[in-house]
Amino acid sequence: MKQVERRKAAVIAFANQKGGVGKTTTVVSLAGELAQRGKRVLLIDSDPQGNATTSLGVQKRGLATTLYDVVMELSALPDAVVETGREHLQLVAADQDLAGAAIELTTAERRERRLERALETQRGSYDYVLIDCPPSLGLLTLNALCAADSVIIPLQCEFLALEGLSQLKATLDRVREGLNPRLGILGVVMTMYDGRTNLAQQVVDEVQRYFPRQIFRTLIPRSVRLSEAPSYGKLIREYDPQSRSAQAYSALAEELLRREGSRS
Repeated sequence: MKQVERRKAAVIAFANQKGGVGKTTTVVSLAGELAQRGKRVLLIDSDPQGNATTSLGVQKRGLATTLYDVVMELSALPDAVVETGREHLQLVAADQDLAGAAIELTTAERRERRLERALETQRGSYDYVLIDCPPSLGLLTLNALCAADSVIIPLQCEFLALEGLSQLKATLDRVREGLNPRLGILGVVMTMYDGRTNLAQQVVDEVQRYFPRQIFRTLIPRSVRLSEAPSYGKLIREYDPQSRSAQAYSALAEELLRREGSRS
């Protein structure tokens, strides 16, 4: 009987150089939704603040191996994988040591390819690898973009967010031209949407003009419950499954799966 070959994981980086746009909340929530649907998910926390790690209830203190050890080639990626207590969802954690990697890698050979090389032998073990990038366009983000097949851009529904979007798109174009020709924009996720304001809808309309085919239709609402969940180490679907935010991320996951196509 012929053995069916597993498809390699789709590697998706979540990037925006502007902080406070809901990037970590989006990547963590989507990871949980995909895992709930039976997808094998590896979430890589590439932000030295380690917010994705904390959001999943994983304690940063006492971790034997983190992403720092992986990108510095002190450990193989499987040695850094930790369980999150959720079926199908694993994590490569980050802590403040990762900030040092951006400096230590400056003179290293093929410094922008460290994460890509670490993932090479592991892509058959997962359906999705989601990378939470730091809020900057530095070396850690560059590593994520070189490793990724595509990028999701979380964007806050406010006017100033549009200014950074053009800068980010220029960076993605340079990475595609010089380092990773397969890199594409999978979509833009509008976060912190408040339907009571005209500004929020104006920003959505402007992004639709800028990325007419790439903006996700699902809008993530501004929510106190959404900001509370990480303090309990819980996903929004665990903390308040009936909330508008939980329902929005569930809808976003379905939209993501449709874009990615059916995966075995």
